Amino acid sequence: MNEKTILLVEDGADEIDLTRRALRQANITNEVAVAGDGAQALDYLFAKGPFSGRNPQSQPAVVLMDLKLPKLSGDEVLKRIRSDPRTRLLPVVILTSSREEEDRYRCYSAGANSFVRKPVDFSQFSRAVAQLGLYWLLLNEPAPSLRSRS
Repeated sequence: MNEKTILLVEDGADEIDLTRRALRQANITNEVAVAGDGAQALDYLFAKGPFSGRNPQSQPAVVLMDLKLPKLSGDEVLKRIRSDPRTRLLPVVILTSSREEEDRYRCYSAGANSFVRKPVDFSQFSRAVAQLGLYWLLLNEPAPSLRSRS
């Protein structure tokens, strides 16, 4: 299960460590690229700034993104992802502590594939992350790329 990358967009060091640990405990050994804010996530996806050497054709299998981020919020990043043909079909899971119905509505309206509330308890958080990883990396059939259709 190694060839597919996960892009984790999270500004909290503890949450990054917990997510990585939860994935390892579920034997998900895929590369986890981390963007610490919304602008950095877009730089990663579009191979700009510190990620200019990255191949922009090689997109992550899934983006796990917090909603409340510095520089650009998760829903703003999502809008930009959906507005570009290169990333329009990229699976994006909002992984947040928000309980606000308005946040859920805004994210689904902007094209989120899933909205998951972060459990406070580590064992529940681990199970949630493991299930997300297994679903998006093993079970989900990704959308065909534009390259494969031409």
